[in-house]
Amino acid sequence: MFTYSIVAYTLGFASILLWIASVSDLVPELSIDGTPELPLYLAILKNFGLIALFGLQHSIMARRSFKTFFARYFPRHIERSTFVLVSGVLLTIMVLEWAPMGGQIWQIGPDNPFYLLSYVLFFAGWAILFISSFLINHFDLFGLRQTYLELRNHPYTELNFRVYSFYKYIRHPLYAGGILGVWATPNMTVTHLVFAIGITAYFVIGAKIEEKDLISDFGDNYLDYKRSTPMLVPFTKRKKKATIDYAK
Repeated sequence: MFTYSIVAYTLGFASILLWIASVSDLVPELSIDGTPELPLYLAILKNFGLIALFGLQHSIMARRSFKTFFARYFPRHIERSTFVLVSGVLLTIMVLEWAPMGGQIWQIGPDNPFYLLSYVLFFAGWAILFISSFLINHFDLFGLRQTYLELRNHPYTELNFRVYSFYKYIRHPLYAGGILGVWATPNMTVTHLVFAIGITAYFVIGAKIEEKDLISDFGDNYLDYKRSTPMLVPFTKRKKKATIDYAK
């Protein structure tokens, strides 16, 4: 089972790297931009269908009801790895099948100082995403911890609720980093714009759904954290005096 998790992790991680390359405008062969081949309305329908498929999979497979259903037929400790595996496949399909739509919103040349700034923000966004995954336990998030513990015959223990680093300023820095990564580009085409809008909508909706489980898990601790900490944009809420133990 640990081998299964390694395969799932490798595919999931590779799909994220493909996603980053596809919106970077640095690897033309992997870019979501290109020559339009479909009528605009068909391209829009196809692209939003790809996002909807990706988003539905995440929303369904991340819910407790699905996890309970999964555990009836498969080992519980491979549930997260299966989520990562399916997510990696669908993310890869979304990137490779994304339909170019043409059109130019803005284009910043290399001689413009904002060109460098756009890439600073781009790489900062993805760095925030990856760092945030380690702050909440990268290997648990990608399913390796679960099968490793099973391999060692150790019971799985839920992660503690801790607030530090980026999480002191926003509740979902992983999502915020991804949003910054898809919007910070020197070459914003209609194709890229639709992709960025779709991904942003998915992250916002996903964060709201995820928080229902977090409230169920951590109760008043998370509710207090939610009241005092912005969801995605730092410094947009007045800090309240903390009355909880964030390490609980």
